[in-house]
Amino acid sequence: MSKTKSSFFCQNCGYESAKWLGKCPSCNQWNVFVEEVVVKGSDKHATEDWKDYAGGSKNKTISITEISSAEEKRILTQDPELNRVLGGGIVLGSIVLVAGEPGIGKSTLFLQTGLQLQQYTTLYISGEESEQQIKMRADRIGKLSETFFLLTETDTQTIFKEIKKLQPQVVIIDSIQTLQSPFVESSPGSISQIRECAAELQRFAKETNTPVFLIGHITKDGNIAGPKILEHMVDTVLQFEGDRHYAYRILRTLKNRFGSTAELGIYEMTQQGMRSVNNPSEILITQKEDQLSGIAIAATIEGMRPLLIETQALVTQSVYGTPQRTVSGFDLRRLQLLLAVLEKRGGFHFGVKDVFINIAGGIKTEDPSIDLAIVSALLSSYEDTPLPQHICFAGEVGLSGEIRAVNRIEQRIAEAEKLGFEKIILSKYNAKSIGKLKTGIEIVALGKVEELYQFLF
Repeated sequence: MSKTKSSFFCQNCGYESAKWLGKCPSCNQWNVFVEEVVVKGSDKHATEDWKDYAGGSKNKTISITEISSAEEKRILTQDPELNRVLGGGIVLGSIVLVAGEPGIGKSTLFLQTGLQLQQYTTLYISGEESEQQIKMRADRIGKLSETFFLLTETDTQTIFKEIKKLQPQVVIIDSIQTLQSPFVESSPGSISQIRECAAELQRFAKETNTPVFLIGHITKDGNIAGPKILEHMVDTVLQFEGDRHYAYRILRTLKNRFGSTAELGIYEMTQQGMRSVNNPSEILITQKEDQLSGIAIAATIEGMRPLLIETQALVTQSVYGTPQRTVSGFDLRRLQLLLAVLEKRGGFHFGVKDVFINIAGGIKTEDPSIDLAIVSALLSSYEDTPLPQHICFAGEVGLSGEIRAVNRIEQRIAEAEKLGFEKIILSKYNAKSIGKLKTGIEIVALGKVEELYQFLF
């Protein structure tokens, strides 16, 4: 009998220690070490099971000049949003981690993607649901496929035996927290199990050139469950966001070795599964009959795509001694900075007012070009005067009240024109660079916040 060996793992970052420590030396968190039984079985790795169908490639040292530079091959899915987020399609041999809240639609999206890949053999491995549950969901989504195969199993060695028999071209694991490797004697979902299972799947993906999708859970703080090393091991990390009470979901790229990390895809949750939204600007702008104060439209850029989003502000007299500052989808500290600029440069007394900011549609944005729209919405609510309907804003506001230039202004102008806006207000420093641009939209170039107030009111 081999002696039982146990180690202590940090629940936050996955750091391994032989004895219990109060503070993790890697991430400096307190009281995060848990004991787990670790018994490595044999050193014969699971990879030997698929060596023959991987072609048994022998790696050797090679000069970088001898390597032929070719574009990585990609599988194009029928989902344009997923293709965009992955950087142009699924790269062969890549390993992709997708995380999100429970019930947000991760399993639905990848079941739907697997069913749509009809010219590729897809294996969907579920450790959370039975075959009947998945079949019910597949019937609801609609399209069934002859090349889509199901396996409900959590033992990695059994999974690799089935993979060797089927030889799939795409593998989807739902979820990585339910898998269990016989080489590690701890319970599924523990740090050592997640790390070992992810390492086995990564080795499989690279040696057989098969793309693998890992669906992952998140903790109550919103971080991806498991050790931080899990995010380092995979090629791409996607985060599924959005309020479960809204119909819209956002798929963001947090890490991508094969494309931009600034991309996002927008989906609508329907009875028939996830529907990709090709023109999100139209859904993010409320179609309203009456003109209301405190509403301004911002021309922002998320990743490579321009988005027009509605910013809403409410400024009311403060009842309590300390005025409230409440935001949804915007940075609170950024709001406090903008209020200080308006107080100092424009003479507006926001210090005695409650201020509430909301970005419509449940979107969170970090683009600084939204500043000008927030300031305009604040002034509109302060004066209780609606802004003209066919006007939008793109500009960053500096501490001295100047309106600063923003990047990719031509794309913002084109998007605003496409949606029928008549005027766009931007920085005079941007206006110099687009002097000869032919557009059907009137460009208003301003330099300071005071000029903005005079122009609007």
